Amino acid sequence: MKRIIAVIRQEKFEDVKRALIAVGCEGMNVSEVKGRGRQMGIRESYRGSKYCIDLIPKTRLELVVNDEELETVLNAVVESARTGEIGDGKIFVSEVAEVIRIRTGERGSDAV
Repeated sequence: MKRIIAVIRQEKFEDVKRALIAVGCEGMNVSEVKGRGRQMGIRESYRGSKYCIDLIPKTRLELVVNDEELETVLNAVVESARTGEIGDGKIFVSEVAEVIRIRTGERGSDAV
């Protein structure tokens, strides 16, 4: 099993959610976060004063999928979240040692 953490643009969340549901991935945790990457924030000017918004609001998705679903889910996220502009986000994939469904006690793939 793999854990996917995707940090995406807020405005792309609904597109990503629809794409994930379309490939059969319905369970996810979502949080609103702030962060920055290589762009080091957004520099703007307001009434002659320059300022920098260095932490940009993003949406963080966390999913756990079976190994055989990984590439399908990753492709769905990448294709639906991409705008081609700086700030589209990142995806992190890591190994999950165990999953337990608290309600039933199911473990492993059955609990996902």
